[in-house]
Amino acid sequence: MGKRIIPRRRGRGHRFKAPDNRFKGEARHPRSKSSSGKVLELMHDPGRTAPIAKVEGQDGTYTMIAHNGMHVGQDVATGHGAEIDVGNTSYVGSIPEGTKVYNIEMKPGDGGKLARAAGGAATVISHGKQTTIRLPSKAQKKLDNMCRATVGEVAGSGRGEKPIAKAGKNFYRNRSRPKIWPKVRGVAMNAVDHPHGSGRKQTVGVQSTVSRNAPPGRKVGHIAAKRTGGKR
Repeated sequence: MGKRIIPRRRGRGHRFKAPDNRFKGEARHPRSKSSSGKVLELMHDPGRTAPIAKVEGQDGTYTMIAHNGMHVGQDVATGHGAEIDVGNTSYVGSIPEGTKVYNIEMKPGDGGKLARAAGGAATVISHGKQTTIRLPSKAQKKLDNMCRATVGEVAGSGRGEKPIAKAGKNFYRNRSRPKIWPKVRGVAMNAVDHPHGSGRKQTVGVQSTVSRNAPPGRKVGHIAAKRTGGKR
């Protein structure tokens, strides 16, 4: 009897879940519509790629994702009265075109979902009934004008330039998030351990598209794919 494949094991244990104790704060926009505060501390968050900042606001203390150039004692503001300046949070409908923003809400009031990784930033492209932004992936997205975003660029942009140097560092880097490393390819396994295993060559050998309703032990490869291969 073979072992359970990775897709089948993912939901079966805490090894595949990001531990809450490694996140030092929610790092979301304050719930109040308009407020101002001061940066008290810049902190390293093991569960994120970017540092976070502890801010003392009018309604209490909250955490936000730090931007490039943020320092202790910096004044930050949120809401309609906030000046369009680096570190301040405002509505995308009132942010000028061409401005770099991060921690952008997908729906008004959700606290921020887009452009949160180290060195990431989106760009406001145009305004209208909705605001169009260009994400770090170069994809464009239309948002409600009342979605909030912080002006600036996420700190930690040079994170990817540091060499890993050895496998142990890569292991612990992935361990802080719900990622398993190293990850063995299915074609490199035995037939008893994976549907893509066995054979004299490391190839699937058969069509790898499977039905959406396939059982967990067989649900690997291109799941419910409408088409495969390069477009001609």
